[in-house]
Amino acid sequence: MNGEILINVTPQETRVAVMEQGSAQELHVERSSQRGLVGNTYLGVVSRVLPGMQSAFIQIGLDRAAFLHVADIWGHRGGEEAKPIEKILHDGDTVLVQVIKDPIGTKGARLSTQISIAGRFLVYLPQESHIGVSQRIEDETERMQLKERLHQMLPADQPGGFIIRTMAETATDTELASDLEYLRRLWSGIQDRARTSSAPALLYQDLDLSLRVLRDFVSDETERILVDSRETFQRLTGFATDYKLPLLDRIQHYTGDRPLFDVYGVEDEIERALARRVALKSGGYLIIDQTEALTTVDVNTGGFVGGRSFDDTIFKTNLEAAQVIARQLRLRNLGGIIIIDFIDMDNDPHRDAVLAEFRKALSTDRTRVGVNGFTTLGLVEMTRKRTRESLAHVLCEPCPTCHGRGELKTAQSVCYQVLREVVREARQFDAREFRILASQKVIDTFLDEEAQSLAMAEEFIGKPIRLQVETLYNQEQYDIVLM
Repeated sequence: MNGEILINVTPQETRVAVMEQGSAQELHVERSSQRGLVGNTYLGVVSRVLPGMQSAFIQIGLDRAAFLHVADIWGHRGGEEAKPIEKILHDGDTVLVQVIKDPIGTKGARLSTQISIAGRFLVYLPQESHIGVSQRIEDETERMQLKERLHQMLPADQPGGFIIRTMAETATDTELASDLEYLRRLWSGIQDRARTSSAPALLYQDLDLSLRVLRDFVSDETERILVDSRETFQRLTGFATDYKLPLLDRIQHYTGDRPLFDVYGVEDEIERALARRVALKSGGYLIIDQTEALTTVDVNTGGFVGGRSFDDTIFKTNLEAAQVIARQLRLRNLGGIIIIDFIDMDNDPHRDAVLAEFRKALSTDRTRVGVNGFTTLGLVEMTRKRTRESLAHVLCEPCPTCHGRGELKTAQSVCYQVLREVVREARQFDAREFRILASQKVIDTFLDEEAQSLAMAEEFIGKPIRLQVETLYNQEQYDIVLM
């Protein structure tokens, strides 16, 4: 099956899988309690201007103040004419802003004062005056034709600029006109609410995930959109009807007995997308580690020995890895700086071929990416625009035991740490007895391999040491009770 979109809806959560050839290429999750903010427009209040960072904190009604850099202020220009932020904004000012990056980790949302409103075929830029065309439309003649078509549709008194999206390539004049009217209505509503609202206030909330599917994800290659909720199916068909989207014959209500994501194997795909290790069909594997600063991908041959020579084996593994990495970046929604450690190749044509294959695999990514090629250390550096939390950050939380380290102290290390603390406590307090509360594994180690160490400590402090298992303790937890 080619080009399907699956929408799984529960009252608390909406999940979307973009499928190609029966395999998930993208996964999107949105929870009603944690809806993304990107695209939302607010009337904000400047709470603090930071001249040293050329930034300002803006209160938009969230728990954390949002962040606005001077480069994201509309009308700001580089060079000698650029004004410092303290000349543009002052504490207490109200400002119309739009979220361009969701809060991630400890960082607040990032804002811009340049408003953009996305439609299906066009992006409206109310403060601009030019018409741009998506970089994905590469044919210069086609770019000029699209610009001319849009120019002819715009009234002479129509303010604002536009970006023509990739999907406009096949749009009819009627569809473009419908999109124009939709965007005008949205902007007019935002202006009306800005005049009558008290800051901070939400003026416009972007579409929820199920409706963004129709606006952003559907293409000519999409054969059908399957949704397992009757209510959402009706909302989708209503939205398509209201905005004259030619999609009604492709939106279908799934009524099968088995869960939609189970039928298409998406549940298993989600589990694999949360794993650190990704198997390659050749027998090699990837190790993907996500940190706050960057993501690293390590390619290994594993058990693959299928090439004619060792160089050929490495080359084939790297070629397969290039395709799989591009897909994993989309599935996991990994963004920011990404470092890829392909298996070392001495053959320059092989390196060029792997890089070309990687760039080709990334060309279908709807998120902006940049690949810098191989460094002197043989690593590939790239960036992928990060606007929303990764899949792992949405579905998971740091391990309460290791707190994200990925490792635990051994039971033996914990035993030695406990004994050092017992000696330290014995020097300060005259207790009758010391009782060690620890996990089963640590207590077992004290009774077996470290029994002699425990006896020596008991003799050294001249007081009895008792052991007690606490089943709820993790391996690194312990307490020392003075009796």
